[in-house]
Amino acid sequence: MTIATRLALTCAASLLAVSAAQAQEAVKPKAKGDLVLNVRVTDVAPDAGNSIVTAAGAATGLKADVNDDIKPTIGLTYFLTDKVAVEVIAGTTQHTVKAVGPGTDVVVHKTWVLPPVVSVQYHPFPAAKFSPYVGAGLNYMLFYSDKDLNGFKVKLDNGFGYALQVGADIPLNARYNINIDVKKVWFETDAKINGGTLKSKVNLDPVVASVGLGYRF
Repeated sequence: MTIATRLALTCAASLLAVSAAQAQEAVKPKAKGDLVLNVRVTDVAPDAGNSIVTAAGAATGLKADVNDDIKPTIGLTYFLTDKVAVEVIAGTTQHTVKAVGPGTDVVVHKTWVLPPVVSVQYHPFPAAKFSPYVGAGLNYMLFYSDKDLNGFKVKLDNGFGYALQVGADIPLNARYNINIDVKKVWFETDAKINGGTLKSKVNLDPVVASVGLGYRF
């Protein structure tokens, strides 16, 4: 079980308990024109593990491995109707890229990633005390502040991907709510090592699991 999955399950259990505790309090329904700022703790867990090959395409027996990272993120949601909203999230995480295989476990690169996601959400129960939602959207992966290690030079291509989303809001009062959010992002980047002597198509495909506090303006 990944860190992201454990985080999501723990948060879900906590939020259900809070929801029960808040059951007697008045809930202000989500409504057209609402603007919600969510401040979250987010675990970005890539699902990499693609083969590293030579420039000619020959197998090396190595795979590219990318670690998880947990950082704060923010999300801004605007309600177009009481059930349809648009969300933009922003945050940045740092990841270590390793070449792994039989007898090999070498760090080759470290990079920061800025992966903003814009999604359209559907909130079927805007007045509920436990208000779930689903969403879909696009993301852009921007790699920056790269650091090559152990004699390797790595180039990662920026680019677009897409995302699916599921989450829930639990109102604490008319202004504040607890938010849990899980996104699955699909993104593939071309990695060139030592000028293309080695290469890999890396499917990062991270699970982005978050929990935080929302404020409704």
